[in-house]
Amino acid sequence: MVPVPPTVSIVVRSHNDIRFIRETLSMLLAQDFPDLEILSCDDASTDGTAACIDEFSGIRKLSRPEGAYVPGRTLNIAVQACRGEIIVFNNADAVPCAREYISELVAPFFDPAVAAVYGNQLCREDATFLVRKDHERAFGDGILAARWGNFFSLASSAIRRQKLLQYPFSEKLQYSEDIEWAQRCRARGEKIAYAARAQVRHSHNYTLSQLKKRFYNEGLASAQIFAERQSLMQCLGRIAMETLRDFVWLLKRNAWREIPQAPLRRFAQKFSCYQGERDFFHTERVINDATQR
Repeated sequence: MVPVPPTVSIVVRSHNDIRFIRETLSMLLAQDFPDLEILSCDDASTDGTAACIDEFSGIRKLSRPEGAYVPGRTLNIAVQACRGEIIVFNNADAVPCAREYISELVAPFFDPAVAAVYGNQLCREDATFLVRKDHERAFGDGILAARWGNFFSLASSAIRRQKLLQYPFSEKLQYSEDIEWAQRCRARGEKIAYAARAQVRHSHNYTLSQLKKRFYNEGLASAQIFAERQSLMQCLGRIAMETLRDFVWLLKRNAWREIPQAPLRRFAQKFSCYQGERDFFHTERVINDATQR
């Protein structure tokens, strides 16, 4: 007997994604899947994204929650509005590569032990070699990321709706709400699968300042989630090791032009994360000291 595919709701979050939103929605609407709905959550875009979304019929538009943007709150409200048994989260700038994308992404749910799935994020054609290297390590065949123990990406993912209702996203975080949810999921002994054949195009060529901002905030979130921080020596060691990997990877591909950038970008990334962790614990200590007085 052939198993019946689950019903699916696709949540698309957007903010000034005019470059990608039309292609993303077009590919989602063209999916070869029997029962799905698409919900749009636009965060007050000013570049025409919202108007582009309005051009598509059959997409449910959710109102932006009042107040400052909190990722977990927006996601939890969207989950409440969904009708599907499986909720797919697909960033507005994550463009599905094929009409079978949703089928491949939800296929692991035929195993009742699987609570969540994340897809394979391929680089865009304009991606730098260093970005390609990081994507290859994080995704690819999935073997390396599985060893990290805490990897998950909501940009292309699917989660059982019942699990999200029972265990909603944290509304205390501004970054890494997906990592925090996955960490709790794994702590409960539940299974998170990787669907390598569920592919989207999704990558960013961050400037140094963008890289610093992103990883500083990820450091803040990481300290809050895992209640631990790396030492300065650990940070410097990780910078050295990853830079060495960068050199080897770039040399094998004759990407000489990016070799001078590798130490700068790796330092910006990992030292900013260290600073975020350090500042979180400093702030916590100051608050605790003030409370005890």
